[in-house]
Amino acid sequence: MTTVLIVDDQPLQRYGFRMLLDSVPETEVVGEAAHGAEAVRKAAELRPDVVLMDVRMPGMDGIEATRRIVAAGGRSRVLVLTTFDLDEYVHAALRAGASGFLLKDVRPEELLAGIRAVAAGDAVIAPALTRRLLDEFTRYVPARPTGSGEDPRLGSLTDREREILVAVGKGWTNGEIATRFVLSESTVKTHVGRVLAKIGARDRIQAVIFAYDQGLARPNAG
Repeated sequence: MTTVLIVDDQPLQRYGFRMLLDSVPETEVVGEAAHGAEAVRKAAELRPDVVLMDVRMPGMDGIEATRRIVAAGGRSRVLVLTTFDLDEYVHAALRAGASGFLLKDVRPEELLAGIRAVAAGDAVIAPALTRRLLDEFTRYVPARPTGSGEDPRLGSLTDREREILVAVGKGWTNGEIATRFVLSESTVKTHVGRVLAKIGARDRIQAVIFAYDQGLARPNAG
């Protein structure tokens, strides 16, 4: 059973999400919040597996609420809902520690699958989708300052692990990485796991953001 906290300032939207989640046996809605501050309070109180987080809300927005929920170090993982016209929020939400994001026009089965993935500790965005969406929002990634030096976490990676990080940053799937480097998918999975551990990334999405921040990946790069 996956417990969910629904956060949205629109009552009708919350009702729709609750109807969907209540219709399947594997999810249980444990609470609702209409703004970020209430979300932070209820996440601490209810300790849901997943917080379904809207972005734009009065008062504290979903990005700040996500940051505070993640910083509290609890069990809850945050799945942010956004729309294409809110691309500028995506990078900030992922930086804040969200485990992924879905579009608000997502199909019901995709939302349920996303909640399951996040609850299991995975990133909800498939690598191929990551690749397409990164083209949209990486224009909001600030340019890396010249002379800022290499992040010491990069120095802990082997040459192969660095190559894997670059590939992940480009949105390649494990299968694509395996083909390019002539490795088995299980070996790639092991490499990806080591990369995440060494750079301190919660999941594959955080690794993508790290790769972009370090200038290792750019939209439409090879």
